[in-house]
Amino acid sequence: MIDPWSSAVIDYENLVEQFGIKPFKDMLNDIEDPHILMKRGIIFGQRDYGRIVKAMRKGLDFAVATGMMPSGKMHIGHKMIVDQLVWYQKKGADIYIPIADLESYSARGVEFEDSRKLAISEYITNYIALGLDFKKKNVHVYLQSENKMVQNLAYLLGRRVNLNEMKAIYGFNGSTNISHLYVPLVQVADILHPQLEECGGPKPTVVPVGPDQDPHIRLTRDIAERFKSRFNFITPSSTYHRFITGLTGDKMSSSKPKTAIFLSDSPEVAEKKVKTAKTGGRESLDEQKKLGGIPENCSVYEMLLYHLVESDKELEEIYTNCKNGTTMCGECKARTSGLMRKFFEDFVIKRERAKDLAEKVLSKD
Repeated sequence: MIDPWSSAVIDYENLVEQFGIKPFKDMLNDIEDPHILMKRGIIFGQRDYGRIVKAMRKGLDFAVATGMMPSGKMHIGHKMIVDQLVWYQKKGADIYIPIADLESYSARGVEFEDSRKLAISEYITNYIALGLDFKKKNVHVYLQSENKMVQNLAYLLGRRVNLNEMKAIYGFNGSTNISHLYVPLVQVADILHPQLEECGGPKPTVVPVGPDQDPHIRLTRDIAERFKSRFNFITPSSTYHRFITGLTGDKMSSSKPKTAIFLSDSPEVAEKKVKTAKTGGRESLDEQKKLGGIPENCSVYEMLLYHLVESDKELEEIYTNCKNGTTMCGECKARTSGLMRKFFEDFVIKRERAKDLAEKVLSKD
């Protein structure tokens, strides 16, 4: 069972086998100008993504839905979702971004006003700084607690879901608070409401997620089928990306600060964190020169792979030189920490410029 609220490491291969997620690489040749995360296998799985490819190729309406839960600071691993949203925005998608303050309250105990402040100062500010254009009409961002359309849809959908099903999917038990029990239905409504007539009617919708969120996707797809005759829903598609490894070798997590480089870190702090990160090196220099490093198990290499090196040729050289023992970990860390510092020096400026606009995004005026 996958728990969407834990930070456990996911067995990707088992996930694909157990829940029927299909390899994303099979779609690559059909996508015009695929995102770098797609080409590098970081986005590794998909469900019904062919509908999205068709919509992009034919210029048809489609939507992307992804949420932010304001319960902690964003780290560099969260950048993957925003990078995808920027790509989809350029492809003409309608972007729906629910701020999951109901979930944050029920699962993390964060008060609503605190969620709002954190969503503005942390999430929306970072989304703008990373390149998502909130000024365009195709971006729809809202607080779950203030969206009556979503709340009403969640209530209607709940008529066809029972307690046993929720227990089987999420492992809910007698100690689960009722607010938490209700939250998955709100998330289902977040994903499906772009297909309501008020939002333009049924359209292909994709949800880019980490594999820990697959329980929500499966529930949403099942409910969409149950209500197809009433709302004419198109079963939502989904893509799945790998998590970036944390500085300690575990999954990067906001709740475990030692694992994470936060997007609000200073360039100096981000640089220092890279220098202390766990690598895929051998126990001694002699052994590494002889056997080579293991970039597949290296959090420093992943930073280059996910975020810092755009050139595939350059990345291949880094990988090869590590594997054959030409490059030592100290040299690679120095290079990566420098690139990380440069990214954050630029990002600090973008964050500062984004703050005024971020304050206006949730304004009711």
